[in-house]
Amino acid sequence: MNAIKVLPKRVYELIAAGEVVERPASVVKELVENSIDAGASQITVEIKNGGIAYIRVTDNGIGIRAGEVRTAFLSHATSKIGEDADLYSIETLGFRGEALASIAAVSKVEMMTRTRDENSGVLFKMQSGEETAFQEAGCPAGSTLIVRDLFYNTPARMKFLKKDVYEGNAVASVMEKLALSRSDIAFKFIRDGKIALQTPGDGKTESAVYAVFGSSIFSNMMKASYRIGDIAVSGFVSAPSGARMNKNLQLFFLNGRFIKNQTAATALSEAYKGFLVPGKYPACVLYIEMPPGKVDVNVHPAKTEVRFENEKELFHAVYYAAKTANEAYAQSFTAAAPSQESDAKRASDTGDSILLPPDRENKEQKAADATSGLGDGYKAAETLTAAAYRLTPAEREPVQVTFPESGFMTDGYAGNDLSVPKGLRRMPDGSAAEGSGKPEEFIVIGEVFETYFIVQTADAVFFIDKHAAHERMIYDSIKSSSGHAPSQLLLVPVCVNLTQEEYTAAVENLALLENAGFLVEDFGPGTVIVRQAPMHTDLADIADMVVETSGYLAENKNDTVPKKLDWLYHSVACRAAVKAGSFTSEQEREQFVREVFASPSVRNCPHGRPVMFRMDRRELEKRFDRA
Repeated sequence: MNAIKVLPKRVYELIAAGEVVERPASVVKELVENSIDAGASQITVEIKNGGIAYIRVTDNGIGIRAGEVRTAFLSHATSKIGEDADLYSIETLGFRGEALASIAAVSKVEMMTRTRDENSGVLFKMQSGEETAFQEAGCPAGSTLIVRDLFYNTPARMKFLKKDVYEGNAVASVMEKLALSRSDIAFKFIRDGKIALQTPGDGKTESAVYAVFGSSIFSNMMKASYRIGDIAVSGFVSAPSGARMNKNLQLFFLNGRFIKNQTAATALSEAYKGFLVPGKYPACVLYIEMPPGKVDVNVHPAKTEVRFENEKELFHAVYYAAKTANEAYAQSFTAAAPSQESDAKRASDTGDSILLPPDRENKEQKAADATSGLGDGYKAAETLTAAAYRLTPAEREPVQVTFPESGFMTDGYAGNDLSVPKGLRRMPDGSAAEGSGKPEEFIVIGEVFETYFIVQTADAVFFIDKHAAHERMIYDSIKSSSGHAPSQLLLVPVCVNLTQEEYTAAVENLALLENAGFLVEDFGPGTVIVRQAPMHTDLADIADMVVETSGYLAENKNDTVPKKLDWLYHSVACRAAVKAGSFTSEQEREQFVREVFASPSVRNCPHGRPVMFRMDRRELEKRFDRA
């Protein structure tokens, strides 16, 4: 066993740097947080080559006195805390005094700084943690810090960095969160010579949210606020119409610091119960304000994980902020609904038929309903609709249905024999017979709830979920086509705006997306353009599919390629499959059932749900006490 000894300065500096400096994004985060703590109202960040080659952070803060510049680069040197008691009431973003020393240990650093009461500033340079220059220099009040050639002296660390575009995207993500955290600071982010982000710094939260996310996301946000005890929550939550397919756009800030907290995220999800369908998630930019003494931010080097003294109060504050906003949103529609009098008047003036909910009935109308055949549930201002439904099938005007050539089947499953006479019986092997009475024959009795086909054989009845069955067919079709989903070229390409995490995941996985039937191109920071999409997908679904897929790839970046591909195939199949509740013609039902019975693999959807279930004739007769 080796003897215990004190590590050389060079070694422990590198260890400290490894905890604080993981990539260019972490360098930018530490330096910008220092600028915020210095009271800056304007902060400019510029990077080149993803921040690996060059990072510059300029602010108009208080600056550093010439006599304290060298001290600032020593490990654990800070002006933000002085004794152990200060750790229990931290009001600044940084406090450990490790950032500058750690950054200087793995790069070439240059600082120019001047306080407002000094006539000249200081130019200070370091390389690999060693001072190389210290001289008087003319510079504006504030600080400018330049970091060049990150990890140039640690090749083992350098090889784990990703391509410039990915590192640059990570920096952009950090800048978005920092800009959102302080709407009173004017941020400018320059990436390879182009302005990628700029906020006005007018102190208005909506200005920062709009500058970061743009109109497409901001237009679907609602103001939210709530206070309970010492905790105040304010900001924006998405309207139900602005829900997303993942949780990447749930941003929480505590006293101006971006945090990740499961309690807050759970409270947000609970507040949307009853407002969102399963699989959709709310977005938010919420600011939590509370006394510093009631929270511990000294948990993790990145300071994004915190501990609260009272998690229950936090839950309630976030929950009621979002819940109140949703209820106000729902009431806005109720308030806009026309009154009963105006509904009835409009119907009498136009001769239209309207249906009103039960709570707006009256006794006279109930009597009218009883004679019209509508029953107690609704009232009709006119009886045109009721009269139409009282017609016998022979008296009704026939509905003409145009049946597409390939129906809603995939290319691998659609048949061409669509001219099937009504009532013809289908065999499980796909052949036809005219009622020979054999057990193998089946008849499609019909469809219930526009979702389930009812199929009769000689000794059983089958109920088939058309969406689950079609989803399985498409999934099998993709898998059998060498893992490349059939796709269609879009006449008009679709632009999709993504968060930085989603955008990075999308551009990192362009080949995977192509396997799933998407031809996606990088269209600039935060945006991709879709030129090709899987067959049978609705044009309106394409943007949501890309957002959902990018969110999955961002959250599951460590999954294996086969697992990612399988998820993509599932997603494409689910979106492209015929939807429950959609109309299905008689010919489509016949063709569909034939394909289901002819395909042994179509017994469960890709998610594991059953495609059909069988009820034997004997079981049915038992239900009616016939057996």
